[in-house]
Amino acid sequence: MIGAAAILAGCGGGIHAPPVVPPVAMIPPATDSAAVVQLGAALATVERDSAADQSALDSLHEHSADSLAASRPPRTNVAVGGEDVRQEAERLFGAESNASFDIDVSSFAGNRRVLEYLEFFQLDARDRFEIWLSRLGRYEGMIRERLRARGLPEDLVYLTLIESGLSNTAVSRARAVGMWQFIAGTGRMYGLEIDPWLDERRDPFKATDAAVSHLQDLVQRLGSVYLAAAAYNAGAGRIEREIARLPGEPDSVDDQTFFEIADRRNLRRETRDYVPKLIAAALIAKQPARYGFTDIQRMPPLLFDEVSIPDATGLDVLARLADTSVAALLELNPQFVRGITPPARTVVVRVPRGTGAGVAERYADLPINERVTFVDHYVTTGQTLSAIAQRYKVTVTMLQAANPHLRAHVLRVGQRIIVPMSGRVVPRAAWSVPPEPRVRRASSRLRTVSYGTRHRVAAGETASAIARQHGVGLAALLEANDLTMRSVIRPGDVLRIPSR
Repeated sequence: MIGAAAILAGCGGGIHAPPVVPPVAMIPPATDSAAVVQLGAALATVERDSAADQSALDSLHEHSADSLAASRPPRTNVAVGGEDVRQEAERLFGAESNASFDIDVSSFAGNRRVLEYLEFFQLDARDRFEIWLSRLGRYEGMIRERLRARGLPEDLVYLTLIESGLSNTAVSRARAVGMWQFIAGTGRMYGLEIDPWLDERRDPFKATDAAVSHLQDLVQRLGSVYLAAAAYNAGAGRIEREIARLPGEPDSVDDQTFFEIADRRNLRRETRDYVPKLIAAALIAKQPARYGFTDIQRMPPLLFDEVSIPDATGLDVLARLADTSVAALLELNPQFVRGITPPARTVVVRVPRGTGAGVAERYADLPINERVTFVDHYVTTGQTLSAIAQRYKVTVTMLQAANPHLRAHVLRVGQRIIVPMSGRVVPRAAWSVPPEPRVRRASSRLRTVSYGTRHRVAAGETASAIARQHGVGLAALLEANDLTMRSVIRPGDVLRIPSR
């Protein structure tokens, strides 16, 4: 049983009047079909929004400043762009300007790559960038507070614009996830929990704590904010090797050092352009009206209470208890990747500010068979819709109603199917495990043997240990072999060791 003592208050920064607390009376249970349809619609909206974000992010990461300049026709509707940016930068940092930065933007505002990305954000990605700027209102105060507490420049908040567009559900092609785009290994290293039920890389608050810790480590290791930002993208080992390649014996490194190593073109294009993207995003985000973004409606910070939930419970059920929408609960709790809290495990769920006590009392009186209105099933090889229906003791018609786009005769392995539970207690055996993402294994054939370029895996070796042995970054090793953090390497596999 859960009581009001389990309630904690939280917020994402800023002060707003709390919403009116709904009366503590039991809300009549919703029908299974209504709950499932509402949840499905909210999940579909999230997926569409994430897809739009990812399309813009792919375009941002795939195009270099050089290709943008070569392919772009003359612009006629950009407020400040091209050669005008140099003069605009002078005005921006003049004595009469109210703008101030705690990262060195003024020294590099006229950099050619910065100018190209200023235009990219103003035109090529304008519609999406407007949405990203509005999302800053949700999280900027919270992120700045955490950066400030660690002694880091607060304007590193703008990394979230170029990493994910402040999308908690963003998933890159390298399977980096969330607002701060952590791969699984780095996320776990900084304390984030990742399993088939819970992915804290999607939790904006916990992921921000992890990202700030990571950035602090990188700044302390490299001695420069911009070198640390580049290392956030490429790995500290890669950046250190490029610094070592610079001619002469530099007494120290600073932000200018990033541009020196970027000009040598040994880094990946995405890393060479990473800091220019950050500077361009910061310039626009600090004073959007100067760059033609005159109608940005900043979203208010998230305000919430926290409630402990001891067992599997649908977010749709908790939304009903809080008298709010499923979409609101999903935004507060994007870390619950299946729309349900984990079974047989106590977790904290965020509910709108002022509703926590009511939710706790209503949950205490909620029959166990009303905690879950659906389960999700992941199709395995050879399964049919009728077999799935039989497994869960529902009808094919019920499955088709809950999954309107389902094609019964064209099921895909790994496909997710929503199964209404009709007010029944869900046995543990009913939970289906999502499939692991497909990954490529390293080649088991040794094509050439050359110390320092190939490594044959021995029994007990891990990818991280091999990376340390050869003095390369783990991310670089995985990238060189088309692997991810979930890839399996076995004795006899041959890994390519990237050049240092």
